[in-house]
Amino acid sequence: MNLSRIDLNLFVVMEAIYAEGGVTAASRRLNLSQPAVSHALARLRDLFGDPLFQRNGHVMSPTPLARRIIEQVRASLDGFEAALGVPEAFDPGTATRRITLAMRDAMQAAVLPELMEDLAVHAPGIDLIVVRIDRRDIERELSAGRIDLAVDVPLPLTDAVRRERLGREWMSVVVRAGHPAAGAPLDLETYLAQEHIVVSSRSRGLSAEEYELSRRNLRRRVRMRCQNYWGACAAVGRTDLMLTMPQSHARTLNVHFGNVLLPFPIETPAHDTCLYWHAGADQDAVNLWFRNRLRDAVGRAGIWSADPPAVPTGDWRELPD
Repeated sequence: MNLSRIDLNLFVVMEAIYAEGGVTAASRRLNLSQPAVSHALARLRDLFGDPLFQRNGHVMSPTPLARRIIEQVRASLDGFEAALGVPEAFDPGTATRRITLAMRDAMQAAVLPELMEDLAVHAPGIDLIVVRIDRRDIERELSAGRIDLAVDVPLPLTDAVRRERLGREWMSVVVRAGHPAAGAPLDLETYLAQEHIVVSSRSRGLSAEEYELSRRNLRRRVRMRCQNYWGACAAVGRTDLMLTMPQSHARTLNVHFGNVLLPFPIETPAHDTCLYWHAGADQDAVNLWFRNRLRDAVGRAGIWSADPPAVPTGDWRELPD
């Protein structure tokens, strides 16, 4: 294969189709017509003797060959950009871009209102796509460019992924306002004597609070196991069931239900929440700008306390700020 006869722009098109999952989306990203991108794909297929992408429903799925060479293609494109030394021009006030953020449900209600209010004023052309993906797929999705950033718990990822701590999380206990245990500091004996709700995407297995209890050989009765905190908090508001959940999400969600927040009656280590992005986007102007906006939104949301709640606390009706 003679490199001098190859149009290197074809590899830009290949990377865009791989990242966007389709010709139409790639054409929007590259500001090219759809026929132009389709023509470039046809040339790539002829060059490699492989279809490279095959339609799977509404998505163009990469073939094994495309999966095998995409990282080399991306590394080469990054090398060309670095060699040129031309910084990406980015004006958030006029830019039209789409940013994909992977974030767990528990953070969205607190952070997204702050973030979108900021984008509406300072970046009206920036569209945000918020998705939920399996934690095991975060590195792969960042490497493939299908997500730009992710917010999740600490994960054992390679050096290809950058990270920073956004905040520290503790657990709180949610009860209805008239619950018998809501009139005094919640001790461990009272907590264990109650019936509880567990929120988990899995049908079995230990939740975070059950893990802490099991380490101390403690048991409680779980009366209900469900998939989301909204339904769990609604059930708490109409029963004597207790719910143990992340403090930040408890603060935001229970404004709607009038439930009472109590400290978890065991001293437990904090759970960190981290922001992740691919090393290749470390100095990317758009990614860098959005990371700053996200940090600011988290700060304005005020969802994390600097210190853990005391056990027990004198002000038992609310966790301390």
